Amino acid sequence: MVQRFNLQYKMEYHEGCVNALHFNRIGTLLASGSDDLNIVLWNWIRNRPALVYDSGHRSNVFQAKFMPFSGDCHVVSCARDGQIRLGELSLTGVCKGTKKLAQHKGAAHKLALELDSPHVFLSCGEDAMVFEVDLRQEKPNKLVQTKENEKKVPLYSINSNPVNSFEFCVGGRDHYISSGLVKKYCPHKLVDSSSKANVTCAVYSYNGTEILGSYNDDDIYSFSNLDSDGAEYIHKYGGHRNNATVKGVNYYGPRSEFVVSGSDCGHIYLWDRETEDIVQFLPGDEGGVINVLEPHPFAPILATSGLDHDVKVWVPTEEEPTQLKNLKKTIRQNRKEREEERLSEPRALEDMIDGHMLYYLMRQIHRARRRVGHFYDASNWVLSLEILFSISSLRFAVWPHCEAKSGLPNNSSMSVCLSVSASLFCLAYGFRSV
Repeated sequence: MVQRFNLQYKMEYHEGCVNALHFNRIGTLLASGSDDLNIVLWNWIRNRPALVYDSGHRSNVFQAKFMPFSGDCHVVSCARDGQIRLGELSLTGVCKGTKKLAQHKGAAHKLALELDSPHVFLSCGEDAMVFEVDLRQEKPNKLVQTKENEKKVPLYSINSNPVNSFEFCVGGRDHYISSGLVKKYCPHKLVDSSSKANVTCAVYSYNGTEILGSYNDDDIYSFSNLDSDGAEYIHKYGGHRNNATVKGVNYYGPRSEFVVSGSDCGHIYLWDRETEDIVQFLPGDEGGVINVLEPHPFAPILATSGLDHDVKVWVPTEEEPTQLKNLKKTIRQNRKEREEERLSEPRALEDMIDGHMLYYLMRQIHRARRRVGHFYDASNWVLSLEILFSISSLRFAVWPHCEAKSGLPNNSSMSVCLSVSASLFCLAYGFRSV
């Protein structure tokens, strides 16, 4: 059936990249979150928004999820600003307001729901913290801070075991996927290696017996959750490219028969879980990167999003199976680009600016913004002396950090830190960097 996937329609409303998708429990609504800071609840069957509200976040919304058994009146979200927020919706289709539930000291990328609880969920962030958030409590419970060799591990992913709410897995800026805080899985070739591959997403299969992990600059691996700590992977899925963004991965099918991922080449890949063969290959994003893949809870439908400002809905309506045109050519190009990347210099932004530094920089910018106010004219690029001072402060805050972590010459590290500072400045003040 997946070989007959066809683009049913594009749902357009957002004015930025769409980073988050989530179906409600009965599959009638689809929530999306975006760089434009809005959360849209879609009546996807009719291809139109049912409700749009301001998330209350100050930077890119990374995830938005319906709380189970809440009548679709509670939507929780996380974002680059590190906030965990709750949108309280009425049965009449109005957002009554949003409030902050927790604050990470760094970007918060993912949330994990406990499928049998309308009140409790988990969050993870680049501060290496895992929070347990209870909507009935005023403060979150700090469950754990992830470390490897006494060094904090910034987290990109968290997922709950669908058959055991007390177990969850996390992955982030190292080679390991941790399950239940007891077992760790990693492809053996990466153990003790100098590879910069890290986990951008990790999810459980439908019955919790397998864990799927996507590695940047590497492949997708599945591990048996029944194996002991440190066991080797049982399957590997390749051909795509995971480099440009914190890319998601998912199982597809009622019994997790398939693996689905986006790619930097803009295509959607589906593999047979057992044979590891690519069974579907679709052009999914004109902007070039697919990040989010959300299977419908019970129907053979897939929602996807990426750098494009729309949400795409795929259904199996093609009369004939897809021919997988240009698949081999695209795989060769992806492999070539991966090898070229491995031989190139370290990526300055990821290697030099960690979550704590980014959090510090954004706080400094927002403080200056509150002091200055919104008196500038963005169309004329009129800047106050205080805003210019903010850029100068950022430059000297970032430069030593960049130089120490990069090993680049002074001029190169200065160039990188100026670029980072300017980009953060433009982001905070509403300008577009060119």
